[in-house]
Amino acid sequence: MNRIWRTIISLAVVFGFGVTCFGGWQEGVGRQTISLDGSWRLSYGPQRSDGPRSPGELALAGWPAIAATVPGNVELDLMKAGLLPELSVGTNIYRLRELEGNQWWYQRKFSTPKRTGNTRIELVFEGIDCLGTIFLNGREVGQTRNMFIAHRIDVTDQLREAGGENELTVRLDSAVLAGRQHEPSALEGAFAANWESLSIRKAPHMYGWDISPRIVSAGLWRSVRLESMPSTRLTDVYFTTLRLDSNRQKAQVLVDWNFATDGFTIDRWKIRLSFERDGKQILQKIFPVFGSHDRHKLDVTRPDLWWPRGYGTQPLYELTLELLNGDGKVLDTWHQRVGIRTIKLVRSDITTPEKSGEFVFVVNGEKIFVKGSNWVPLDSLHSRDKQHLSSAFDMLADLNCNMLRCWGGNVYEDHDFFELCDQHGLMVWQDFALACAIYPQTEAFAAEMRDEATAVVRKLRNHPSLALWAGNNEIDQAYTGWFGYPLDPNTDRLSRQVLPEVVRQCDPIRDYLPSSPYYSPELIKAGNRSENRPEDHLWGPRDDFKGKFYTSSPAHFVSETGYHGCPDRRSLEQMMEPGFVWPWQNNEQWLTHAVRPLPGETGYNYRIPLMANQTAVLFGAVPDNLDDFILASQISQAEADKFFIELSRMRKWQRTGILWWNLRDGWPIISDAIVDYYNRKKLAYQYIKRVQTDVCAMCGEPEDGRQPLVIVNDTLTEASGHVVIRDADSRLTIFESNYHVDRNGRAEVGFIPQASKPAMWLIEWTFGKQKFYNHYLAGPRPFKLFDYKRWLKSL
Repeated sequence: MNRIWRTIISLAVVFGFGVTCFGGWQEGVGRQTISLDGSWRLSYGPQRSDGPRSPGELALAGWPAIAATVPGNVELDLMKAGLLPELSVGTNIYRLRELEGNQWWYQRKFSTPKRTGNTRIELVFEGIDCLGTIFLNGREVGQTRNMFIAHRIDVTDQLREAGGENELTVRLDSAVLAGRQHEPSALEGAFAANWESLSIRKAPHMYGWDISPRIVSAGLWRSVRLESMPSTRLTDVYFTTLRLDSNRQKAQVLVDWNFATDGFTIDRWKIRLSFERDGKQILQKIFPVFGSHDRHKLDVTRPDLWWPRGYGTQPLYELTLELLNGDGKVLDTWHQRVGIRTIKLVRSDITTPEKSGEFVFVVNGEKIFVKGSNWVPLDSLHSRDKQHLSSAFDMLADLNCNMLRCWGGNVYEDHDFFELCDQHGLMVWQDFALACAIYPQTEAFAAEMRDEATAVVRKLRNHPSLALWAGNNEIDQAYTGWFGYPLDPNTDRLSRQVLPEVVRQCDPIRDYLPSSPYYSPELIKAGNRSENRPEDHLWGPRDDFKGKFYTSSPAHFVSETGYHGCPDRRSLEQMMEPGFVWPWQNNEQWLTHAVRPLPGETGYNYRIPLMANQTAVLFGAVPDNLDDFILASQISQAEADKFFIELSRMRKWQRTGILWWNLRDGWPIISDAIVDYYNRKKLAYQYIKRVQTDVCAMCGEPEDGRQPLVIVNDTLTEASGHVVIRDADSRLTIFESNYHVDRNGRAEVGFIPQASKPAMWLIEWTFGKQKFYNHYLAGPRPFKLFDYKRWLKSL
């Protein structure tokens, strides 16, 4: 289908509704959608056994009703109606506790569109949070139990005659009350505020986390629509790159498709497959149809390969499949932008001093050094996620990230997120939505996870940015003693059986990692020592970022690490009431934003003193005024994050990547993020930007009275230039040299005598026609905050 025709369809308006094609990632002839987003009515009240269960009973209950917006969350509607204060201020977030037992009813009316031919009409919910019962014209038509995936309901026979008015009602039951009905077995485990989450397929962070407040929300958080479905239609297409030849001059790709039809005679039908790049047709193939499924391998000569950021460009191809009848009429069309590349995770189950293991991503035959971040909720109220996407990706590009790890305590991101990753060269490590708990091992829960994973894998698998499926976040660690007694994580039914089988069935080319970090049978047998993990989360005591915990770790890949940093004064003044901004000690509002799930839950109260102690390690004391406290904390975080990244890069290829925690807060909190919820950047943002350049000069730690200057090159071309190190105070040159680094390599350029007193060294180097800058904090600790303020003017 040419672009002009696609545009005409997308702009069509019929039936008095805005009608568009199926969407940017999939389109079809005869597929039309009617958006049901916008204004709804929201009724609510305490959920009780004798409460309303149907729209008729709701009308008799006399519950209050307010205007609601879809996509949305009930908390946003209550705030807009003046029934809740701004939840991000002070301790207002605890007001939501009294609403956790509520039942919520969404209602709206719409007119029945005309049907053409034998099309069916489906009601599609892209995201229901989460225990939903759907009624159409007073009749129950479906139920949902999962906030993560789309739900489709055929309502053709329940709609009134064309032009008639229909009433759609969605009842959302309390997730907390439903969670309490589940009695955890002795095997299961969770943190104090999270037990109610174990059996409910809802984002784990919503029950309270160290990065997000407890907001056990409800709502229609993604779009709702009616969709006309032709009886003959393409139902599923799978695209993947099988292999490249040795000089990357030819790629073999695979296209696998299914279609549905209510007819029998298909023998003269055909599939027309087109592959375009920048408006130019690369290939077109026509395949005879012998059945409703087929699969073909295709050769693409001189392919434009998709590369992670820094290693090349991100060309995307337009892949179109058209189903044709015997007369050549297009019955249905499928379309998506795809990329040609191979991605493999080469890893071992254990690493030892005697036999070093590995954990490295290989793209198009090249090892990739990973520099990136953990992707956590963009907003604790997920209907607002999309409004933050653009600015977040501007920052990720500015920081030169080439991977995001979509953390398992979050929701699964939608196509728009993955399309941005495709365009920006950001590989995606995708956890399944399981985190920091031991979940039910029952057949019923396994079946829920199987359905969820199947929907998610089939939805996202065609994106070139998707590099890895991972079973969960830190659940292998949880098995080894977090909740009372040590267990073997390799007995976890979900990560060892259910999820890998889904990946094998639906996405057999892409790699799967059971857990992050993964505790293999070999690792468990060797005693489960941290020094044997090829991939690890380096949190540790977080007292001294140059402590042995960090510097002695032999992990080949660091998939989590970070350091606390206080937000800007303006941000603190926005999230706290005037009398609570200072001091931080014994301060309910600082603890609330720490993040404490509930007033009596003290599990995260350590985080503010931890941040204060970190400043004392670096500067010898905790500042006694707010502005100096903020600055000292941000310096501590910035120097720590910089050090973690440099430590990893200087060990290339013994270490192959680092994913720091994290880019941006999803709520106004005090955290490890380098950008707060209000999009104010902490000092760490600038430091990370400097040390994530493709070619970077860094000063190593002293050994035998001298310190190495290391330059790494994370590109596929050789790098040469000039490097100078100067003292920030005297401006005297203490080192100067030309340098040369092989493609994708590392070089020690020289050595600098160890500093005998506290100092800052300014590092400057050229690469191509550009100049780049870094610094090194030299000499013994502690440093004086007064001196660092002076040095900051030089950066």
